[in-house]
Amino acid sequence: MVTKEQLETKQVGIYIISFIMAAGFGFLLPSYAERLGAVISVVIALLMYSMFSQIPFAALRQAFRNRTYIQALLLVNFILVPVVVWLLSQLLPDQPALLLGFYLVLLTPCIDYVIAFTSLGKGDENLVLTSTPILFVVQMVLLPVYLWLFMGADAAAMVKPAPFFEAFFGLIVLPLAAALLLQFFGKNRAFGEKVLRGSAWLPVPFMALTLFVVTASQMTKLPDYADQVVKVIPLYIVFMMVMPFVAKYAARWFGLAPGEGRALIFSCSTRNSLVVLPIALTIPEIGTIVAAVVITQTMIELVSELVYIRVVPRFLIRDD
Repeated sequence: MVTKEQLETKQVGIYIISFIMAAGFGFLLPSYAERLGAVISVVIALLMYSMFSQIPFAALRQAFRNRTYIQALLLVNFILVPVVVWLLSQLLPDQPALLLGFYLVLLTPCIDYVIAFTSLGKGDENLVLTSTPILFVVQMVLLPVYLWLFMGADAAAMVKPAPFFEAFFGLIVLPLAAALLLQFFGKNRAFGEKVLRGSAWLPVPFMALTLFVVTASQMTKLPDYADQVVKVIPLYIVFMMVMPFVAKYAARWFGLAPGEGRALIFSCSTRNSLVVLPIALTIPEIGTIVAAVVITQTMIELVSELVYIRVVPRFLIRDD
């Protein structure tokens, strides 16, 4: 019988198999794979619940007091990342759809499954969790500003706040509330304890399911815009390679502990692709191309995160 510890030990292999199976499913059965897009939010919400149910929420009080981490987070996500993104964008042709998709996805830090990846990469998931409201508000305010600076007023006017609010409440607030209620009312009750113990098995299977659903449902959309997508792939890869080192040195400059530094790396490298995707799809005339550019980043990011969860704790920021 497989134990929870064995499942966690082999999780990277499980995720790689899930990713490969999803890619094959997406190409071989595209009509069925595309339908999975309707359940992406539900699957991510379940993943977030599975992660939240394992967090000792008493530790969140201390995380809220960590002003040094918040300062580092804001500096890297909203000053250093935009600089890197703007520099990379200079290598792209002057095509509005291409640039808009590139900016939309890379200028918005993730507020959902980054918590799960941070935990898997031995970072402080409590810090990432408590910082989600801050990241949510700041990116809503600054994204139109960055688009105005980089592309002009027309691009800034295309950003609508509704998808951000829907994602925040659906993927963060509701799963968090469910986990809090379970811990509060289930503690010292036989049924509640069983549910909590059962929930401890869920993060790995639900992460594998999330990888499968996202990859399979979005893979079918890439071939139609291959000529556009191929131009951003190298830049996305460079971004995923550069940002961990930028965050690492920022963590060292702020004097962050190893778990805090790893959390900073994951937050600054993981982008809000599944939230900005609905925004991309609503843009008149060029929405499908913008969405393809966003989806491409999701594919590259998922593969990169599987590398991060091994490389970050072993080589970039090791325990003292």
